[in-house]
Amino acid sequence: MDLDKIKEILDKEPEEAVDDILADVEKRYGEIPYIINFMKDMPELFISRMIYENSVMREFKRMDPTTVELICIAVASALRCEHCLKTHVRVAKRLGISREEIFDSILIAGTISTAAVLAEGTRSVDAEFSGSNAEVANSNCAICNINTELPDGE
Repeated sequence: MDLDKIKEILDKEPEEAVDDILADVEKRYGEIPYIINFMKDMPELFISRMIYENSVMREFKRMDPTTVELICIAVASALRCEHCLKTHVRVAKRLGISREEIFDSILIAGTISTAAVLAEGTRSVDAEFSGSNAEVANSNCAICNINTELPDGE
């Protein structure tokens, strides 16, 4: 989304900006997704979120809408977000994306998800049973920020 369009949205009254954004989303998606509908009564959050989302999802210049929707389907599948998945499958169908292409993006997501589970799990098992906890002892969990160092003898 270019800066002039962002300025135009921000110069409107909040209710008018929300209505314009909702109309644009419905035109592009053919529906108003649940999260967007839920947030519409909170213009201070809704408008900033939608400016960001529009910049990434709907006005992205480096990827075509088909590619963006296939990525959305893959990520929603990997994250197991049923609602996002159903919405993006409907949007993909409206864009003319074939059932087979949609399924291929789901297969890719499944393959990467499985690989991630196997990579993390096998590294933990290997570190524990190799006799050397060096990899585990010298790392922090990036997600929970807990040091995984175990006391000697445990």
